Amino acid sequence: MDEIGSEIARIAVPAAMALAADPLASLVDTAFIGRLGSMEIAAVGVSIAIFNQISKVAIYPLVSVTTSFVAEEDAICNQIDVKQENKDLETQELPISNDSEKTGCYSSCMFGVDRKRRYIPSVSSALIIGSVLGLLQAMFLIFAAKVILGIMGVKSGSPMIAPACRYLKLRSLGAPAVLLSLAMQGVFRGFKDTRTPLYATVAGDLANIILDPILIFVLHLGVSGAAIAHVLSQYLITFILLCKLVKQVDLVPPSLKALKISRFLKCGFLLLARVIAVTFCMTLGASLAAHQGPIPMAAFQISLQLWLATSLLSDGLAVAAQAIIASSFAKGEYNKVVSATSRVLQLSIIVGIVLAAFLGVGMEFGSGVFTKDKDVVKLIHKGLPFVAATQPINSLAFVFDGVNFGASDYTYSAYSMVTVAIVSIPSMIFLSSRCGYIGIWLALTIYMSLRTFASVWRMGAARGPWAFLRRGDVM
Repeated sequence: MDEIGSEIARIAVPAAMALAADPLASLVDTAFIGRLGSMEIAAVGVSIAIFNQISKVAIYPLVSVTTSFVAEEDAICNQIDVKQENKDLETQELPISNDSEKTGCYSSCMFGVDRKRRYIPSVSSALIIGSVLGLLQAMFLIFAAKVILGIMGVKSGSPMIAPACRYLKLRSLGAPAVLLSLAMQGVFRGFKDTRTPLYATVAGDLANIILDPILIFVLHLGVSGAAIAHVLSQYLITFILLCKLVKQVDLVPPSLKALKISRFLKCGFLLLARVIAVTFCMTLGASLAAHQGPIPMAAFQISLQLWLATSLLSDGLAVAAQAIIASSFAKGEYNKVVSATSRVLQLSIIVGIVLAAFLGVGMEFGSGVFTKDKDVVKLIHKGLPFVAATQPINSLAFVFDGVNFGASDYTYSAYSMVTVAIVSIPSMIFLSSRCGYIGIWLALTIYMSLRTFASVWRMGAARGPWAFLRRGDVM
């Protein structure tokens, strides 16, 4: 394996494992809660869905922006030689790309003579923003729990309201830890270190699994015990990452001016628009399936979860692409940008083909694992060609996200996704009304194809940060 391949593997494999650890732990968590009864598992399911959806709005922009900015600043820090030992700090501006000029998304690096503990503005900025967002989310969910549950269909007279409200409020206490730990994961990704987040995540998930039976059954805390176990595990992850991080960087800014909060907010809001567009399309698909009845909805949910779960391997490649490309752009190493981009896209196609074969065979013969309802299984098999065959397209789309974020092409990423959503939403409604359940999957196939096409066109036309391809800066 060559140097680029080795670097991608070092970043992508631990990243994919870390991304897979949480869903696996959640399955174990669900198994414990399921023993309490159907009402409890339903109540917890609604609460988790609320918590995850609200968290997702903040998590995706925060982690994505942090990874790119830290990778850029770290690359510049590694290039700068300390020339004056009598000065405590030096500052150097990063090269500003075309997209950065539009959004103000550029970085600076400050460091002292002791290079073991550098001050990187994006690290402190990310931790501050993550902490504030976590506190705001916690307060919002705690005080608005009943209202939100009511909107989700859990009314005040429902037997689910008490356990759901109790679980959601307790789970919300962990929101600051969730946002802060994910901000730090973005920092470590920017350092091209995905092993540390993996170790911390595994430690936290193991703690959650160990605490679950103790708190739920031994101490008879029920769903409250499950929530407490999860919250404690999140704070453990945060503690581990923080202990590791303070050994590498100085977290205290020399002044408030050194922080780059406005830069984060500008790029973060662009990605927020993108997240809303993506979430709306997926939610619309689920809503259209629900309107067709319980059987189509059950088939859609099972297929969708498998469809998205298989993206974890692609997400690992996306993380590697983002870190390597952001670092290479910052150093002006355009040859490495091209090499890394080509390699991750090639690997994404291979991963997509493998996943397509795996899903095709697995869902054909193993769909009965998820449900015993023959009508649901029959409908799952009908949608199988779309679920399996779109895996190469999905894999390309997810990896292109990492490539675009590594190039700091946030403006185009946001606008193109909103445009794709505007085109996809009418097609979903139309195809669903004409073709039923299959129409939803056909529309989702169109949606993912448009996502991929938008990224291919941007790079192929050598626009934005890819303009260097036209200038002949690559040897």
